[in-house]
Amino acid sequence: MNVIKLTFRYKFIFILTPVSYLLHQEEQKKQQDTTLEQACSGVADAPKVRLSTKKLLKGHINKVNSVHYSGDSRHCVTGSLDGKLIIWDSWTGNKVQVIPLRSAWVMSVAFAQSGNFVACGGMDNMCTVYDVNNRDATGSAKIIRELLGYEGFLSSCRFLDDKKLITGSGDMKICIWDLEANKKTTDFEAHAGDVVSISLSPDGNTYVTGSVDKTCKLWDLREEKAKQTFFGHDADVNSVCYHPSGQGFVTASEDKTARLWDFRSDQELATFKPPNSNPGFTSCGLSLSGRFIFCGSDDNSIHIWDTLKNQHNGVLSGHENRVTSLSIAGNGMAIASCSWDQFVRIWV
Repeated sequence: MNVIKLTFRYKFIFILTPVSYLLHQEEQKKQQDTTLEQACSGVADAPKVRLSTKKLLKGHINKVNSVHYSGDSRHCVTGSLDGKLIIWDSWTGNKVQVIPLRSAWVMSVAFAQSGNFVACGGMDNMCTVYDVNNRDATGSAKIIRELLGYEGFLSSCRFLDDKKLITGSGDMKICIWDLEANKKTTDFEAHAGDVVSISLSPDGNTYVTGSVDKTCKLWDLREEKAKQTFFGHDADVNSVCYHPSGQGFVTASEDKTARLWDFRSDQELATFKPPNSNPGFTSCGLSLSGRFIFCGSDDNSIHIWDTLKNQHNGVLSGHENRVTSLSIAGNGMAIASCSWDQFVRIWV
């Protein structure tokens, strides 16, 4: 029995650190003639980011696991273990809709850019899509699709548009759904572990995924083979976020680091760590310019870094438990964060 366990463990390590990767990493280092900090040494230090809680959104009565902004940069949706989705008006702090779920174990929520639909999923191994503009007999948003067929929990979902949805799940797969036809158009194994996070590119043609297999991958929506694979994290990659330039992305990991990656050089550009603490990171987002990275952590805070200078810029404090998710408004004017403390905060 011990032999079997050891064999499996070493096979797993081999998958994550193949010889080809180590050689590739050595070649990358040979080609690296400077660092990001050196290249940006002439850039002025960024001003201190000063955000405060503009609205404290109260309504959930259990841990809030996910938040996502609509395309209007005003409304956001949150999912909680209290078995509710709540759509909020982040400007007024009012609830717009409260949607009861059939399963309380929600792990991911998504708001369509149009604001017409929301989706969620979790330990029920399916993704449920609601029409915000149509109500059922109880007055709640109407379920228009229940997307079945997953062999693991639903960890991430994002609308490509009102008719298409992409999901990542605990069965290691990426699926793309045609919501009008109610069928999968794409279904393939993407990682060697749970697919935890998905981020769409600004032009909508590619996307990045993060996984518990410690890797991140770049994909073209038209293909089922990764264009690039990025190694370097030592634990689960909990969150990925595309850079506004479309030339890279950032990650937040259980290994207590956040990182900046570049597609053109095919490697990591910077590693971010807080100066006085050592928390794991649950979520990440970038400012509209890409200059600042915001990372939610299990020390109840949101940490901020200047991505060009690799300098810790500050901390957003207020949550009283683990920050589980954050979403930056499309216009760059606000951040929504949620926590196990049951509250949602709008930072401006």
